[in-house]
This record gives sequence, C-alpha cells and structure tokens, in this order.
Amino acid sequence: MFLHSEDDFSLVSTATAQGLDGSVLSPLDSIRKEIEKYKEICDQIITDQNDLRNDRDKLQQMTEEFKLRSVKLKQQREDEEVERSLTLDTDKEKLAELQLEEQKLQEEAERLQTELRHVDEMNQQLKQETQVTTAVPERKVVFTGATGEEGSSSFDMNPRIVYPMEGGTALITFEDEEVAQKILSMNYHDVQLGECSIRLEARPVQLLMPSYIEVETHVSNRRILVSNLPKDVEESRLLDKLELFFSKSRNGGGEVESLELLHDSGTVVITFLEDTIAKRLTDMENHTVELLGKKYRLRVTPFLNGKIIDLQTRVSESRRTVQLVGIPNIMEEDNMQDNLEIHFQKSSNGGGEVDAFLYSPPGKTALAVFEEDSPESA
Repeated sequence: MFLHSEDDFSLVSTATAQGLDGSVLSPLDSIRKEIEKYKEICDQIITDQNDLRNDRDKLQQMTEEFKLRSVKLKQQREDEEVERSLTLDTDKEKLAELQLEEQKLQEEAERLQTELRHVDEMNQQLKQETQVTTAVPERKVVFTGATGEEGSSSFDMNPRIVYPMEGGTALITFEDEEVAQKILSMNYHDVQLGECSIRLEARPVQLLMPSYIEVETHVSNRRILVSNLPKDVEESRLLDKLELFFSKSRNGGGEVESLELLHDSGTVVITFLEDTIAKRLTDMENHTVELLGKKYRLRVTPFLNGKIIDLQTRVSESRRTVQLVGIPNIMEEDNMQDNLEIHFQKSSNGGGEVDAFLYSPPGKTALAVFEEDSPESA
C-alpha cells in the first residue's frame, strides 16, 4: 500500500513478494506484477462492460422491435375488429335482405295459394254452369230455314227506370216526338185556367240509363227451377201441389221455404230450407207429378243466382216526354191534370196527341216509370 504526499513517495512496507517459482521479487517487480494483474482485471471489466452494453443495446433493439410489433399487432387487431364489424354489418344486412325476401316469398306463396283456391272455385263454378247449360228448361222452337252470323255473347235489355217527381210538376209523353221537341223549344207556356192563367216552364227529362252490365252467376244450393208445367192448372193450386210433392223426402225433397211462379217463362222457383236438397233433385232431373188426376213429367234444373259486378250508365234524354214545372196549388188535383192535358193536346198551343200524363201536386211526391221503346228514346 502507498501513501501519497505532495513532496514525495515514501515506502511504508518492506514486504517482499515471491514469484510463481518461489523466487523473491523486488518491490518494483511486485508493483509491476500487481499493475498487470489489475490491468487484466480492468480489461476483463471493460470487456464485461462492453458485453453488457452490447446486451443492453440488443435488449433495447428487441424492446423497440417488440414495441413496433405490439403497435402493428394492435393496429392489425383494430383493423380486424373494424373488418369484422363491417363484415358483421354486411352479414346483418344480407340476413335482413334474406328475411325480407323470405317474407315476400311467403306472401307471394300465400297470394298464389289464394289465387289457386279462387281458380279452383271458378273451375268448380264453371263446371256447374256447364252442367246447367245442358240442363236448362226446355223451350220448343221452330227452325224457319234462315241462318245468320254468330253474334257476340251479349243480350238486349228493356230497362224500367223509376223517375222521382217533385211536387208541382207534371210529365207529358206525346205520341209524336216532334210535338215534344216543339213544346221544349217554346220554353214557357201560359195555361188558361178559368179566369186566371199560370206560366209553366217546359224542361227536358234526362234519365240515367244502363249501357253495360256484367253479371256473375253461380248455382244456388237451395233453389231449383221447375219447368214443363201444365198451362191449364190454376196458379195457387199448382203451387200447392208442387209444394206438397217436393216437400216429401220419398220424392227426394225436403222442407220448402217458398215458391214463386215466373209468369214470363212459365216456370216455378222453389226454395228449400236445407242446402243439400236442390242438388239431389237436379241430379234426378225428371220428376213425375200427379196434378188433377193427370201425371205430368216435370223437369227440374239448377237455379242460377246473379250478382252485378260491373255497371256502366249513360245519360239519355227522353225524346217524347216533357217535364212541366212551376204548377201552383190552386185547384183540385184531377181538375188541374184535366186542364193541363187539354191545353197541351191543342195544336194551337204547340201540342198534340198525348200518350201519357202524370201530375204531382205541390207538397207531394210521385214516381214515374219509364220503359225504353227505342234505342234512343224513353
């Protein structure tokens, strides 16, 4: 060990050192030996420090790499989350679209099922109507030898139009169309009633006429149509006999609700309380009924119920009928009607032969019935 002073170095120990071989070293050699030893230790320490520094640098580099990798992994995870979220939203949208499409398909399937049932019902109805066309009441016709082109599936109508009349009005139907048009062209008419006169206004009569009617028919399950009836049997007696015959179960009948004679066709409509009897009777078709000691072969056919599904109308002006308005209540109804009819029968007043006259006094109402006697007149 050495002590340092400002003046000089002084030896404080005289111990000697020995070499490896046991020889005694001088102090200087010993010091030199110590210096080399510590130098080696220092070099080793420096080497260790360098190794530690290298290891530290490597660790720092690895740390930075791990940090970067962590950032990348975090960003990747966030990107994957965003992508997964977008994919989930897309899948949800696709699922919603598929559910909506499924709902539409179900609705379409239900609609088609409904249409199919309707088609089946229509098919069944057409089958019944086809059967009806082959089982209509018989009508004898005579072929005259004349043929014509096949017409369209339409028919002509003779409408009966109910026209409401207000009080203080009258309707005059002239035999000649020209007379009615002349009365209308004169507009106002002064009618002499004893010592006084009244002024009436002539107006055209406009009627709402059907121009097109579409009727949907189906076979009634409670009604039948009976034809080939005898002409020489009283109506009430005929209906009683038919009710008695068709109310008996042994004749295929049942309890009768009502009977109606159709005078235009000479057939009878029978309505039953139960809805299974009509078909049973129409399937048998021909029935032998005893009336007044005679047996008649009657024909039973299905009865068609009709329902108007389309109605188109047009306004038509009566060519022979004129409406008079402004008639005051100044005399008895019969006297007023007679005076007005006489006035408009005179040619000097612009009138002519009167076909029909209807008067509605003030304070009352009436209903006039029009029947079409030509395509353009009522």
